[in-house]
Amino acid sequence: MNSFRLLAITLSAAIVLSGCAGSQSGSAYSRSQTRGEMQVRMGVIESVRTVTIEGTQSGVGVVAGGVVGGIAGSNVGQGRGSTVGSVLGAVLGGVAGQAIEERTSKKDGLEITIKLDSGQIIAVTQEADEQFRAGERVRVLSGSGVTRVSH
Repeated sequence: MNSFRLLAITLSAAIVLSGCAGSQSGSAYSRSQTRGEMQVRMGVIESVRTVTIEGTQSGVGVVAGGVVGGIAGSNVGQGRGSTVGSVLGAVLGGVAGQAIEERTSKKDGLEITIKLDSGQIIAVTQEADEQFRAGERVRVLSGSGVTRVSH
């Protein structure tokens, strides 16, 4: 019963931690981005294309999956069988944990192509948490190595 409780706690922690990945939202700011000056440019959207923002691979999924798989595998057989089961379970659990972390942290995104008032054409990719349409006038904010598009 204790190994099942540990299994549940480890899986829950992996899911929660994989959700803590940095946001690619145009509306979300990290703490270090606050109180900093940003350059503001104006432009008109030329096109909007949906894209997929890859999920994170922080290692949390591998570790959590390995622990869970090792615990589950240790319950197979006795003696050497238990040891082999632990090792195989840890390897398979690590692979599965990495895949789960990547899949659960994947996000829908937009590639927004903008013709700036200066005539320059740029493209910005960010989370699809706001709707944009071709022909809309938008602001492009850049600073601290980050560029975002907003209305």
